[in-house]
Amino acid sequence: MTAASGEADWIDLGPAEDLAAKPLHRALLRTTPIALSCVGGVFGVVSRTCNHVGGPLDQGRLDGDYITCPWHGWKFHRVTGEGEPGFEADCVPAWPVKVENGRVLADAAGATPRRKAPHEPHPLARAIRREPGPVRVAGLSTTGMDHANPRFSGSDHLLDAALAAARAGGAETRLIRLSELSFRACEGYYSKAAAACTWPCSITQMEPADQLDRVYEALIHWADVAIVATPIRWGAASSLYFRMAERLNCVQNQVTTHNRVLIRNKVAAFIVVGGQDNIQAVAGQMLGFFAELGFVFPQFPYIAHSRGWSAEDMARNVAAVRDSASLHEGAAELAQRAIALAAQLVAAEPPARISRGGRKAQRIGPESC
Repeated sequence: MTAASGEADWIDLGPAEDLAAKPLHRALLRTTPIALSCVGGVFGVVSRTCNHVGGPLDQGRLDGDYITCPWHGWKFHRVTGEGEPGFEADCVPAWPVKVENGRVLADAAGATPRRKAPHEPHPLARAIRREPGPVRVAGLSTTGMDHANPRFSGSDHLLDAALAAARAGGAETRLIRLSELSFRACEGYYSKAAAACTWPCSITQMEPADQLDRVYEALIHWADVAIVATPIRWGAASSLYFRMAERLNCVQNQVTTHNRVLIRNKVAAFIVVGGQDNIQAVAGQMLGFFAELGFVFPQFPYIAHSRGWSAEDMARNVAAVRDSASLHEGAAELAQRAIALAAQLVAAEPPARISRGGRKAQRIGPESC
């Protein structure tokens, strides 16, 4: 029997006893990869490819009669292919299955159609277009803070000085304190598959309450300049900085997988304040990471302060930053250098294409910019 004749085309998938031993696994229906499942002795055959971004359903897990995609948690009925309740209009192909003489058979000619229900695009997925106006400066505070019992933060203090200088020079400013945002840590979608790490971030799309969208909005769509301020914690930038950096992997991954550069003609600068001396290593990491995102830097792209290992007297550390005219001037001048470079970049036409950006010269994935 063939599909061309309009009749069933039953394909032998193997012995029922063996196939029932593994509740969910990958198989082939001729050359078509499928997710073959068995619950309570009832077999189901659906496409292995999730409707969302192509995740492998056969590598997922069963939740009753629904297969949960291992990438982003979309669910499809293992027999009918329909989406979970409330999302039934999202369907992956399903094939009729029967057991005869101890063998599992699937009808290759009987596939149901794949249907993708319309979904509103995430607001962050809109086209990146700079609106007219003055240079815009986003300040990112990465210090941890108990806001019910606030303390002095040297990095925040100098960030405030930089933003005040930016406003005085006619720039628009926006301050984002990571300690005020509720956001999940990166869950390693890129480690599952490059295509699983999406733009907008997979977590942002799945969890409306996740507030890192404010950082994405500022860096991708709003700001011309990002000034990132961090304390030194045990020789490194703050833990909040690294939580943010891990979640920004979705921005860099667009370069890797699609040659799509989200950050263009944008400037980054840094403020590093620490009670011990590891400033150049901390600043170097930040420079390297933000360069991989696509940012460029003014000459002398960071200011820093440290009194060294012998200075554990916090009262004097606070006074050293709070009362230092040179640090306040340095923060203002850092903002001015960054704004001057950003103004030149805003006035320039961005290149139509950035070849091999962020790929260490390796060609990976599709070449659409």
